[in-house]
Amino acid sequence: MARSNPFASLFGRSPFKPMQQHIRIVKKCVSQVPKLFEALCDGDHEKVAEIKERIFDLENEADAIKNELRARLPKSLLMPVDRRDLLEVLDLQDSIADTAQDIAGLLVERKMEVAEGMTQPLLNLVQRCVDACNQAVRIIERLDELVETGFRGPESEAVIEMVEQLNKIESDTDQMGLELTRSLFAHEDEMKPVSVVFWYYLIMMIGDLADDAEKIGNRLRLLLAR
Repeated sequence: MARSNPFASLFGRSPFKPMQQHIRIVKKCVSQVPKLFEALCDGDHEKVAEIKERIFDLENEADAIKNELRARLPKSLLMPVDRRDLLEVLDLQDSIADTAQDIAGLLVERKMEVAEGMTQPLLNLVQRCVDACNQAVRIIERLDELVETGFRGPESEAVIEMVEQLNKIESDTDQMGLELTRSLFAHEDEMKPVSVVFWYYLIMMIGDLADDAEKIGNRLRLLLAR
């Protein structure tokens, strides 16, 4: 008996359904990042490795949906959205999962030690970046309503307001990242130079989660402006 394709029902309705499914997996992936850093701050490297495996599994699941969507997305769409725009948003969604995977991989490959005084600012930054990703998820979940209203009217205005909220969250992460970097440099004399470099790089990667989330919102804003 022929086995049904698990993606068939998603693609039978619209390309937005698999995009929403994709970002839900991305959300699950990035939701593991605070747990990752909590384990790191507790010095529980076994748990860090365990959470890393979860993140890698979820990133692979997101990749499967992304690849299927790219393969099945028609060259032309009878919708108020260009195919290239959808693929660009999809790539931004995927970048969030990729960054979560990169962070997890780094924390396992190199055992990072959290300097005194950095723990709470670090956890706060991570959570605020995840807040940005969750806001991007809420925006993508509104795609169905946007299509129904032709990307116009009150629904469009509501999404623009959500994008503005996302921009504010991302601004918070910029400031928090600067403060955490200052804290890092305040402790650099107590750390090996290579550790300072890795921590600086890690802080930038954490911030990338919010940056890519903001780019998703801004891309949707451009679509609404057309």
